[in-house]
Amino acid sequence: MAIWKSGRQGKKASGARYWPFRKKRIYEIGSDPINTRISDKELKKKKRLRGGNKITQLLTATHANLQIAVNKFKKSKLITVKENSANRHFVRMNVLTKGAVIETEDGMAKVTNRPSRTGIINAIILKK
Repeated sequence: MAIWKSGRQGKKASGARYWPFRKKRIYEIGSDPINTRISDKELKKKKRLRGGNKITQLLTATHANLQIAVNKFKKSKLITVKENSANRHFVRMNVLTKGAVIETEDGMAKVTNRPSRTGIINAIILKK
């Protein structure tokens, strides 16, 4: 069963249900969330959006681009997720989202982008 993101779902303020005035349209289709996980193999998926736009979705990740100082970057191997403000269960499942605190070979870092939309992981190293 597909996921729909149309505005006319649920119920009215009075508690009455919304009655559909037409069939569902293809542009109203949503999708399941892409939970990017830490793994030993990197997997990506390309997706076409409405209007011909394209995104690269990162399914599993092995490395992150760390910003060590101003204009200094380093590629570092991911170890585990330490903290995730999006969902406390994502720590146990090693799911990466924007704002997640991760442990890398070079220390703790915070993810600054959305891996499920950009296809890479950018992070800023946290001070010790």
